[in-house]
Amino acid sequence: RIGWRHEADQQQSSEVPKPRRHTMDAVRCVRVALLVLAVCAAAAVAVDRGKFKTCAQSGFCRRNREYAQAEGDGAYAVVEGSAVHSEMRSTFSVADRRQPEALFVLDISHVGEGVVRVQLYPSEGPRPYSPEDALSEGALPTPFQGESAGGRVFGVVEVQHDPLLLSFYSGDELVMMANGRQLLNMELGPSGVVLTGEGEEGEAEAEAAASPYRVMPAIEVGAESFGSHKDTKPRGPTSVSLDFTFPRSQHLYGIPSHASALRLKSTRDTDPFRLYNLDVFEYELDETMALYGSIPFMLSHRKRTSGTGSITSGVFWLNAAETWVDVDYSPSDAQTHWFSESGMVDFFVTLGPHPKHVLAQYARITGRAELPPAFAIAYHQCRWNYKDEADVAEVDRQMDEHNLPYDVIWLDIEHTDGKRYFTWDKNKFGSPEEMQANIASKGRKMVTIVDPHIKNDKNYYIHSEASAKGLYVKNKDGESDYEGWCWPGSSSYLDFSNADVRHWWGDQFGYSQYKGSSEALFTWNDMNEPSVFNGPEVTMQKDLVHAGGVEHRDLHNMFGMYVHMATADGLVRRNADRNTRPFVLSRAFFAGSQRYGAVWTGDNTATWEHMRASMPMLLSMGVTGLPFVGADVGGFFNNPDSELLARWYQLGAYQPFFRAHAHLDTKRREPYLFDERTTGVIRNALRSRYALLPYWYTLFYEAYTTGVPMMRPLWLEYADDADTFAVEDEYLVGTDLLVAPALKAGASEVTVFLPGSERWFDVETHEALDVRGYTKVAAPFEKIPVFQRGGSIVPKKLRPRRSSSQMLHDPVTLVVAVGKDGTASGRLYVDDGASFNHKNGEYALMEFSFANGELRSAPSHSAFDTSSTVERVLILGLDGSYSGAVVRDGAAERTVSVVRDATNALVVRKPDVSVVSAWSIKLQ
Repeated sequence: RIGWRHEADQQQSSEVPKPRRHTMDAVRCVRVALLVLAVCAAAAVAVDRGKFKTCAQSGFCRRNREYAQAEGDGAYAVVEGSAVHSEMRSTFSVADRRQPEALFVLDISHVGEGVVRVQLYPSEGPRPYSPEDALSEGALPTPFQGESAGGRVFGVVEVQHDPLLLSFYSGDELVMMANGRQLLNMELGPSGVVLTGEGEEGEAEAEAAASPYRVMPAIEVGAESFGSHKDTKPRGPTSVSLDFTFPRSQHLYGIPSHASALRLKSTRDTDPFRLYNLDVFEYELDETMALYGSIPFMLSHRKRTSGTGSITSGVFWLNAAETWVDVDYSPSDAQTHWFSESGMVDFFVTLGPHPKHVLAQYARITGRAELPPAFAIAYHQCRWNYKDEADVAEVDRQMDEHNLPYDVIWLDIEHTDGKRYFTWDKNKFGSPEEMQANIASKGRKMVTIVDPHIKNDKNYYIHSEASAKGLYVKNKDGESDYEGWCWPGSSSYLDFSNADVRHWWGDQFGYSQYKGSSEALFTWNDMNEPSVFNGPEVTMQKDLVHAGGVEHRDLHNMFGMYVHMATADGLVRRNADRNTRPFVLSRAFFAGSQRYGAVWTGDNTATWEHMRASMPMLLSMGVTGLPFVGADVGGFFNNPDSELLARWYQLGAYQPFFRAHAHLDTKRREPYLFDERTTGVIRNALRSRYALLPYWYTLFYEAYTTGVPMMRPLWLEYADDADTFAVEDEYLVGTDLLVAPALKAGASEVTVFLPGSERWFDVETHEALDVRGYTKVAAPFEKIPVFQRGGSIVPKKLRPRRSSSQMLHDPVTLVVAVGKDGTASGRLYVDDGASFNHKNGEYALMEFSFANGELRSAPSHSAFDTSSTVERVLILGLDGSYSGAVVRDGAAERTVSVVRDATNALVVRKPDVSVVSAWSIKLQ
């Protein structure tokens, strides 16, 4: 992406206003530097591997892999008689046989049912950095109320003293062991020691700075270079590592983001999976390389030892430093080895036993996704870049003319005044408020990009104020402001780890500060890994200094989440009543990012392979607590043909975040620019999304309340069916819709796996498939195979509208897919779609049930009113002849007509009952 964008900037320089307030020499310097970067990067047609480290080029990764190959020697043991137990925590002293004077504290705390936290840190001096801002209040210790059967701490943790080994149980089932392979390795430097010398001086300094908590070869003590960059390691080389073994497991999931399979592959013959947020240009597939975001949470799912049922567990490694994870499988277990460059051993164990229990337990630790504004789950139209206000108006007009619904139009970096964020290019976007008002008049919104790098221009108010207030990340001297290169050229980077800086950043979204903004304007945070074009691995140096003297290496993977957090807070605070839900899209993420908005998979490519890869990537994010996710429809790079684009729209319509996006150098690909057949397929895909918005919104509410994602792997719902454990070319939307897209050019059919014992109904033809296992189904160009589960009730809104806001009071159609036992159930969540009033109980949650020919509605919670009614009930899979239906609504009773449609579905016409009240409809 770097090369492409710089090259594009050069090619279109005549269209961009000349930078103001700079000397011509400075302008020439910027252009020459950007041109050099462009030439270097544009030569590659895919990721330039030379820009990014391998494990062999990372000192701590190499050391810990070698340590594992030598096999652990059981260096750590509990000091006998050191145990101290309380109702919330148990502590032990741990000694390292290699350094007898080094003592550690092993702290095991009870966090909640099925959740424990384990920390291991030096007994003397300050604790190493821990990214506590990733945690929610639910991560705090709570009193244990049960019995510690069998001598297990909190009934679930067995502590072996010598050598140290922790075994974790779910009931009587051993689900995980920590340090089972004795790979615990703690390389911790002394706090505050600065190593700057080289040669003999450096050796003497290293000897003087020797730490009892560091055991490593002398050759490793000192600076580390990569390319032209030198990491001075002021506190010396450090790392922490630990192995986790999952007995009997053959299926591990999680630790996104990687362009890889849903089931984590063995890294025996590759580099470990790397967690280090990076701006990776044209990422490749089936790779363990780091990408834009990192969530160090892994799940194991397997059959129980008894052979009946299944069991799920998880481990969350709380560390925001660069981390590598080795994975391997044997016939008897799954083995993993985690190593991070700094911090301390700090992890949570989630003991399930059901997959949804694990997700709820993880949500307790890091928080649940907030309920987004309703418009955000509809369709987003984006491109780098819509060139001016006339272009925006034309796209808006054409979408309406071709009956293509959309809710949000986006502006990329070219809308600004010379890449100065919170500004507008006055030549191209001279009337931004009027532009937004025109979009808002149709119930639509706009999103502008606001990146975290700040142009170094003393006349730019953001920079001048940030500089004067000392808000920037500092160089390794801890005093001078760090400068790197990004879109504006020379840039500084705000220290978002500082709460005061985050508050100041949020202030900039106020309407009086962000001139030309309005309530219809929302935000996109890109490049927040952070991306630094001239930095090591296209990011910040690790020895930069944040508030409190924290090195960047300690919190790197948290940086993007901090930006996301600050932006979301600013969008809330810009309104006086602070009662409007924000929408912020972020590229970088970490554990806890779900609390602040949506995330996407970054700069993908217009290929069938990248479209297919979006499914396991998004599923991995979902099962690690990040549900509001999507991939750029059509691919960011290159030009999709009409078939690929249409197929991608079909798929994107059934993924949580639905946005089309494209690179500046690609051909325009708005849906109306294609032949009528292609445009028609895309129109149908868009309409299928809008028809299902009531169902999607209900699923977002479920994610908000339970932590269970909207987009689900089959094993999440069919946990006991081993045939589902590795399926990744189809998935579930909620419990009731199964999506099996066409993933190859020219496909006319797909092979779909139908789980469970229920029949599945084609959502278009209503044909019932009473098959368990694999079967072939038709998938012509116009169709994406989607099936509704027998026994479910799905709410829809079928009237075509321009945007979701115009559907607010539209009537609902309930699609009842009758199960084999003659019953069905479903639910519908309703609120105002915009405010936080639902937190005060202002919402309605309706439970629908069908049995013995009668459909009932009963409120689970009823504190919200709407004029929306049920205008139609569609009943699938119900045989028999019916003359009508009796509708009972309170004391009123009336009869309505019932007919069979062309698909043999039974249609109850116009019952006209409120979607948020109790009623019944009895077939006659």
